[in-house]
Amino acid sequence: MNTKLFVGNLSFNTLENDLHDAFAAHGTVVEANLMVDRMSGRPRGFGFVTMSSPEEAQKAIDALNGAELDGRQLTVNIARPREERPGGGGGGRGPRRDFDGGRARY
Repeated sequence: MNTKLFVGNLSFNTLENDLHDAFAAHGTVVEANLMVDRMSGRPRGFGFVTMSSPEEAQKAIDALNGAELDGRQLTVNIARPREERPGGGGGGRGPRRDFDGGRARY
């Protein structure tokens, strides 16, 4: 059974191959993903690595949590399911209103 790990505090210079290689030393890596910002396409400084078994995942946590990769001290733990967020996503300004900043429209 695969086990997904959260990997935090990654350098913005770290590539998916670097992540894969670091974890492959401790077991079989099924998948390695870096999270990127949707708008800018820049790395967000964290990612996920899926190991092929819980035992290999624990070996990787023991070896790499607190270890250094690309000059940064990694945070590695079992990934938790994403929490449900309330829907809407409206930017926090209350009900939508047409707002022209006081300018007249012509």
